[in-house]
Amino acid sequence: MRLPSFDELPEFHDQPGCAWSVWPEKDELGTVNLLTEEVVKRAAQEEIRTGKSISLNWPVNFPEHPAFERKTPEVTQSIKIPQVFTVRDDEIHLNTQSGTQWDGMRHFGLVHDGVYYKGIPADSLPLGRHPIPDPLNIDPKLSKLGIQNWAKHGICGRGVLLDLVHFYTEGDKDLPYDPFESHPIGVADLEACAKKQGVEFRPGDILLLRAGFIRKYNTTTNEIRAVLGSKEETFAGIVNSIDMKRFLWNNHFAAVASDQPALECWPAPKGTHHLHETLLGLWGMPIGEFFDLEDLAEYCKETGRYTFYFSSWPLNMYFSSLYETVPLMTFNACRIGGCASPANAAAQF
Repeated sequence: MRLPSFDELPEFHDQPGCAWSVWPEKDELGTVNLLTEEVVKRAAQEEIRTGKSISLNWPVNFPEHPAFERKTPEVTQSIKIPQVFTVRDDEIHLNTQSGTQWDGMRHFGLVHDGVYYKGIPADSLPLGRHPIPDPLNIDPKLSKLGIQNWAKHGICGRGVLLDLVHFYTEGDKDLPYDPFESHPIGVADLEACAKKQGVEFRPGDILLLRAGFIRKYNTTTNEIRAVLGSKEETFAGIVNSIDMKRFLWNNHFAAVASDQPALECWPAPKGTHHLHETLLGLWGMPIGEFFDLEDLAEYCKETGRYTFYFSSWPLNMYFSSLYETVPLMTFNACRIGGCASPANAAAQF
């Protein structure tokens, strides 16, 4: 299948690059459609050679003080039988976007137009709590554009790491920006990093960007960590530009993720649309945030391999555990219609 270039895509109102017509009318996978059986098979055959596996997930406890005023994760352990301490349960309450996560199609639509991917009106998707007693009889409004679609398909294929931290700091140089402050990372640096690592992209790749947030978080003070939950929301990330949109679309990535809280440079420049709107609302492209890429980066540096088999299985989440407008969930419930999910991601070599 030949995919149109970014410049061949039509506009939606004042936003270029609308890919709604690329996939079938009722599509709910977006760019995950690029992860065909052939693409996944080729990635597994070529990339899994040693059996080495590396988790890409931050523990669900972190960060202790989430950005964007999100709920602090709560992990409670209890015994099931009084005075018997060898039989225990965990109960976990968290905002699905507080840590390592995929942003789903319901998370961020076209803000000024009031629609999500494929033009689905935002006010047509219910909020609040909706019990679902029958798994075979679910109201389509509750499941529309839910992250369960990616959970059933899987986000699996060839992963590519661009280690921007190593690229910028090689030769004992300082990182030229603070990951906790607004700083745009441009296309030229992504392409230069890929060239230096010997990476050539191909359609269906899952792009991972190490920009330095978790590296700094791991080495800073508790006082600075605590401020993250209340300070002005400013973070380094990829630049919000037409050139960046061309780069991401024309390379036909299936998904893009980073170790930063927002992937894109935050906040968006005044008077512009968020990059989230294009990726999620116009393309249906999964956005990964807070991916823990530290061990992966070290292994890639040691081996000189920056491609690998990537696997991620978002939680198959039932909408029934959504409270108010915040995506709270518990791990002993599932939610169809979810707007985000822990990534459950790994790299295999």
